[in-house]
Amino acid sequence: MNSEDVKAIEALLSKPQKIVIIPHKNPDGDAIGSSLGLWHFFNNKGYNVKVVVPNDYPKFLKWMPGTESILNFEKENTQSLACLSAASLCFTLDFNDLSRVGQMTSVLEGLSADFVMIDHHRAPSDYAKITYSDVTMSSTCEMVYNFIVALGGLNEITEDIANCLYAGIVTDTGSFKFASTTSATHLTAASLIEKGAENALIQNRIFDTNSPERLQLLGCALKNMVILKEYQTAYTTLSQDELDTYHYKKGDTEGFVNYGLTIENIKFAVIFIENKEEGIIKISFRSEGDFSVNEFARAHFHGGGHTNAAGGKSDSDLPTATSRFTELLKSYKADLNS
Repeated sequence: MNSEDVKAIEALLSKPQKIVIIPHKNPDGDAIGSSLGLWHFFNNKGYNVKVVVPNDYPKFLKWMPGTESILNFEKENTQSLACLSAASLCFTLDFNDLSRVGQMTSVLEGLSADFVMIDHHRAPSDYAKITYSDVTMSSTCEMVYNFIVALGGLNEITEDIANCLYAGIVTDTGSFKFASTTSATHLTAASLIEKGAENALIQNRIFDTNSPERLQLLGCALKNMVILKEYQTAYTTLSQDELDTYHYKKGDTEGFVNYGLTIENIKFAVIFIENKEEGIIKISFRSEGDFSVNEFARAHFHGGGHTNAAGGKSDSDLPTATSRFTELLKSYKADLNS
């Protein structure tokens, strides 16, 4: 953060505030970890603070300290609306456009509260009074760590804060495997471990705890995988019927898309997941090297994200979405084989 933003934040926090912290819809480890990490920091300093999530999040994240305090806008609508309408200061974490909060969008647009954005995705909107945006960062959790340090709070990072922030960092870096991981990321992780983050236990809770149904669903996804050698691309699909067969629960498909990149000479991996309730196909894109899935998702599938990790959607059925995707690859053959 630059010194002007730090002074502006300090000025806002120098007076009584009712703070609400908001992550994006379908929050992942980085969104929940950064939200709870910041919640603990403000709560410990005596602020009136609450986390409101647009909808539910995966069970494998619900071990995080403070998770029981979170309000779910979808399930606890009355309480959430009261909390939001009373807010004087809103921190939006791990997203940079109000459209990313689903049904909460119109509510946030109507608030009189000041907004502070902390996010590492490209092309931020200008809704926030203070914007801390850095696309070079591994995760929003790394940014929240920097935010706390900038406010002079390094010695106020507790074991609970450390566990939440470390969880988000390992989630968004794929256990420090992704290109977004820098030396600064490792230094931040080391500092969090010194503050009490249980690194081995966190890795186990997030990556190594599976239900039989999730592993069977993974097997189904791998069986459905299509490899397009001429485009160095692999994609897989999961239909609603397949999700139902294996009793899909939120978060069960987390990380499935990355398996495509483990194949030799594959640099572009995609997963298409049917969601009949929303009437869309949810799409996750991953890449290696300089092929920008952010640009690909923005151009063709109403999405975006990072250079090597992005999301999108299609309003068509599953066969049409994959057929269109395959056709689009023809225009990117040179880029994918460079």
